Parts: sequence; C-alpha cells; structure tokens
Amino acid sequence: MQTVLLVIHVLIAIFLIAVVLLQRSEGGALGIGGGGGAMSSRGAANLLTRTTAGLAGAFMVTSILLAIVSGAHTAPASILDSPLTVPAPAGSTAPATTETAPAVPATPAEPSAPISE
Repeated sequence: MQTVLLVIHVLIAIFLIAVVLLQRSEGGALGIGGGGGAMSSRGAANLLTRTTAGLAGAFMVTSILLAIVSGAHTAPASILDSPLTVPAPAGSTAPATTETAPAVPATPAEPSAPISE
C-alpha cells in the first residue's frame, strides 16, 4: 500500500512540475509556448490554473496519506513494558538471559548466638 501511494505521489509531483513549467510567466522571460495553438490564451490559462490546483490538492492528500501509512507501522513501546535483559559476563559464551520477574531476596539466617550489648 505504501509503495503504491509513493509511486502515485511521485507521478503527481512530476505532472505538477510539468504543468507549472507550461504556464506563462508574468515576467515573460521563462514562458514556454506563449503564442497560438488550438486554445486561446485565456482558456489555456484557466485550464492550466485549474490543473495546477487539482494536482497541488492531490499532492497534499497523498502526502498526508503517506504520513498516516508510515506512522501505522511503528508501535509505540515503553522500556518499562519490555523484559529485563541481563548481559552475559565477559569471557562467557553463554547467551544473554531474559528475566521475567525480579529475584526474591533471600531470608536472613537466624543468628546462632545472641548479640550482647
């Protein structure tokens, strides 16, 4: 799904660049095809303006969709929810172990002789 959206997004970007470059510039220095043709200059300007607006809207929609789709793949994780991983001692070939619960402390031994004060 993400790949399809990305391909559509790139195609829209290419068409948007082409339509913007076809428009007549106000300065007159970079205008392409400023002269005649099948359409009048006013009709061509309306068509190119509407096409640009439509492609810009589609570009924004695909950008938002790509952001939503890419964010759906990552699940938020807390370090408090993950199990504790205890690394193996240096020089040991044993794999690291995973503790699921903390160890219970040992009960103190009964003193054999009472402590005198």
